[in-house]
Amino acid sequence: MGFDLDRFAEDVDPDLKCKLCTKVLEEPLSTPCGHVFCAGCLLPWAVQQRLCPLQCQSICAKELHQVLPLKNLIQKLDIRCDYHARGCAKTVKLQELRDHVEMCDYSPAQCRNKGCKEVLNLRDMDSHMRESCDYRPVGICQKGCGLVLLHKDLIQGNHCCLRALRAQNGALQVKTSSLEKDTKKQAVKWSKREKSLLAQVSALQNEVQLTALRYQKKFNQYMIHINNITKYVASHCKIGGIELEQAQREEDLSVVLEQAFGMREVLMVAMLYNTGTSPATDGRTLYISDSESGY
Repeated sequence: MGFDLDRFAEDVDPDLKCKLCTKVLEEPLSTPCGHVFCAGCLLPWAVQQRLCPLQCQSICAKELHQVLPLKNLIQKLDIRCDYHARGCAKTVKLQELRDHVEMCDYSPAQCRNKGCKEVLNLRDMDSHMRESCDYRPVGICQKGCGLVLLHKDLIQGNHCCLRALRAQNGALQVKTSSLEKDTKKQAVKWSKREKSLLAQVSALQNEVQLTALRYQKKFNQYMIHINNITKYVASHCKIGGIELEQAQREEDLSVVLEQAFGMREVLMVAMLYNTGTSPATDGRTLYISDSESGY
């Protein structure tokens, strides 16, 4: 929407002014035909009119682009503070204006004393609250209520302990009621959360139990297979057509069970026999399919 001309310390070049709002360009955008306007002025115009404000050609919002060199030039102009009317005489570069405004001593602020609605400059806040605010505390009532006395009560002389206690009691009741409502809301919220978590824990426990039972069943089946294979090997194994006596045979039986989700279950029994006649151990591997998996 542009910056007001009277805020700048010096005269602004006409080329830095928006043709729509006649103010200094703010976030300048250029049309395909080369004309420059404020972003806040040109975008609504392009959406509604679909024509360059100077009536030279049709435009759309997608065709507009920023003019960074021009923006950087404008950012270096000297401008007065936003709170110049409140008394701030500071002049800063436009690019530094935001930081200055956030810390400006002349920014408006409302008095923090309870009951006071006066708005004053930030620099005057402390002195106002301590010295001139009618709602500033000045002492403790010595007549029996023990409440804090405000300056306006002391000046007017209309402090009534009974009325003040009733007012304080009413304020406390309102605050208590508000806290009770908040507590109930939080209790309902956390109760729902607790039920949800308990349901999740119960579901996980059931899943763990089912998984444990499934693996226990598989383990028992594998143990039966292993026992059967061990008995078979011990009584019928032959090497080179010669049956070995069980007392003379040294066996090293290795069983590898491998099971993975979505994969075949394979039972591999590796049997190594030492004949005592060959220079090295003769290894034989016997593969036996799992009766349940069908492999």
